[in-house]
Amino acid sequence: MAADRAFDQTKTVLPAEVARGTYMRNAPSLSALKVMHLMIGKAGGRMAEDVRHELRLSELRELEGMKNHDRASLAPLFAELAGAVLVNDDPEAMVTTIGGLLDEARIDYRHEVSGDLLVTWYFGRTFRRMAEESNHWAILDRQTVFHLSSKYAVLLFQHVASLVNLDHLVSKTFSVEDLRAILGIEQGKIKRFADLNRDVVKPAIAEINQLSRLTLTATPNKIGRTVASITITWELKDDPSAAKRELYRPKAGRKARRSGSVDKVAVAFPISGSIEFDEHWKSLKRAAGCNMDNTMIAEKFRAWCAGKGMALDARNIEKAFSNFCAKVGKV
Repeated sequence: MAADRAFDQTKTVLPAEVARGTYMRNAPSLSALKVMHLMIGKAGGRMAEDVRHELRLSELRELEGMKNHDRASLAPLFAELAGAVLVNDDPEAMVTTIGGLLDEARIDYRHEVSGDLLVTWYFGRTFRRMAEESNHWAILDRQTVFHLSSKYAVLLFQHVASLVNLDHLVSKTFSVEDLRAILGIEQGKIKRFADLNRDVVKPAIAEINQLSRLTLTATPNKIGRTVASITITWELKDDPSAAKRELYRPKAGRKARRSGSVDKVAVAFPISGSIEFDEHWKSLKRAAGCNMDNTMIAEKFRAWCAGKGMALDARNIEKAFSNFCAKVGKV
């Protein structure tokens, strides 16, 4: 499964046992989880092999929120990953296996002066066994994972993604304790369900719905006045273009757009990529009589803004783009 998608940089393939999170103790932080997804994506079809894998600091810095990392800040992230414990119970074999995600990670900083670090690692035996023996895989939209802003959203997203393609399954009911375990919430933290729902579940679902191809709904189930479980339902969006557009928009203002107070946030031109999936900017381009390729016009306009010292969320960014398109005209 992973080998077949080795050349698809938009997807990451995880063994379902890892994606579902109930097998992981000491869940890593948001930054460490993003590194984990990049590592598994880099390993691809070789993740079950006892071989050395590697990536460079420049690749890590391409991730959302990771561009300022260096050797000093990377070491604690790999320490978190090394401390994550995988617990896998096989009822048929009547065997419970406890092991780690990583065997060893090394940060080679011999060329640090030039800004070049090389990270190498070996996956742990337990993770490799999970990958080798797994018969179900979670296929995740990589950019969605990298743009989520909380570890709770990442852990919930990868869990649901592992269930999406199972036949006739469109929902799952979790006990409150199971949900806490999946989200990596330590014992004694966020004890009340009202706090869990308000501060963790609702924000995570809102962000997943905004940035992914899925729409999630959570329904608490009560026994008397006590919430005993929560049912999470999912469906694939008929048109995921809005989520794709949001991935290319500046992170600033994303929460306001999610809550519906978008009118309070300045419109911003996408900081990277094409405007292919952004009907607003495409319509401005068409109205200006420009037919340049959507990727090319975006790159040229960003370069023009940089040369002028204009921010992509400037008050008059729409007018500037329209004028730029009119100047370029038909090609």
